[in-house]
Amino acid sequence: MITVIYPYRNRDLERVRRSLDSLQIQTDIRFKVVLVDYGSDQITARAVQELAKQYAFVEYHYLFTTDQPWSRSIALNYAIRKADTDYCFMADIDMIFAPDFMAFANQHARLDEGMYFPVGFLSEAESTRKKSFDQYVLKFSSSSEAAGMSLFPTAKLHQIRGYDQFFHFWGSEDNDIHNRLKQLGCPIRFCDDKIRMLHQWHPNFRQTESALLKQELQLSGVAELNQEHFRFNQQRQFTTVNSENWGIVIDEKDYNFLRELPVQKITNRKSAIDHLIFGQLPQLKDGETLSVCIEEEPLYNSFKYKLKKILGKKVPDYYTLKESNDLLLRHIVTQYAHLPYTYRIRENLSGIEFKIKK
Repeated sequence: MITVIYPYRNRDLERVRRSLDSLQIQTDIRFKVVLVDYGSDQITARAVQELAKQYAFVEYHYLFTTDQPWSRSIALNYAIRKADTDYCFMADIDMIFAPDFMAFANQHARLDEGMYFPVGFLSEAESTRKKSFDQYVLKFSSSSEAAGMSLFPTAKLHQIRGYDQFFHFWGSEDNDIHNRLKQLGCPIRFCDDKIRMLHQWHPNFRQTESALLKQELQLSGVAELNQEHFRFNQQRQFTTVNSENWGIVIDEKDYNFLRELPVQKITNRKSAIDHLIFGQLPQLKDGETLSVCIEEEPLYNSFKYKLKKILGKKVPDYYTLKESNDLLLRHIVTQYAHLPYTYRIRENLSGIEFKIKK
């Protein structure tokens, strides 16, 4: 039997419905679905939870990661750690499945190997049309380089402690887990005889990246950082990379506790930000908390400050809020993501709130 895992956050409801509808008409019903809602806003979360109730094969799980950056690795690991079926299939909320997909997967699954599948991509207009699977017109298809839609033996995933939780935002987690499973002696087969999944169109997420601070969490250069980490794991032929607490996320109690903590204001002076990252954070003891809000110092935007800089006089050094964000967030996701924490940009972009519990 197969557990189909959907990692999800704040996507449109009709996209979810089309994907689940395609599983509703499978010719082989030896599967179940775990929809991992990785911290959608409350309106979206309630809507998706109600939709999931219409499908008897779906389990909906809400994670209190609203104020954390997206991590497909952690979302998948949450479900993989709990999985009790022989196999796990890494799905995507954009997928529309052929009616015989589960029949094929159950027939060809092997406990000693993984397999992955090509995907047919639909245009924006074609994605909104309701058709039988074979009637959709493809824009293009993926090759063996796209490793995302994969079926793995659950025991093998547990053995390597799932996806590498270093990876946040976008990129490299699929190639990494394929490589680590191969290092374990678990070959991965590409099933390219036929297109059995269609991808509903959406804007390219990398195209939404901005050099300016946005309320939606972003981290400049993260795709390149992830690629470098993948090469690091590959060169050292790692199999297991996560700690024993892999797949465990912030719970509701800690989330609410952190949300209520008052913040200490610090400025965007370079010395203050550097000390926060390299002085305060490493000194946290078990049970202690840190709760700060980074705001621009009034002097930073003043005429007096700008004039002094022009005249070459000694003035404090500052990071922009975007630079502060990238420095702090990069440090958090690479060093402290295993701890309960919240991180958010204020609605008016006037500050960055960061709270963490050791």
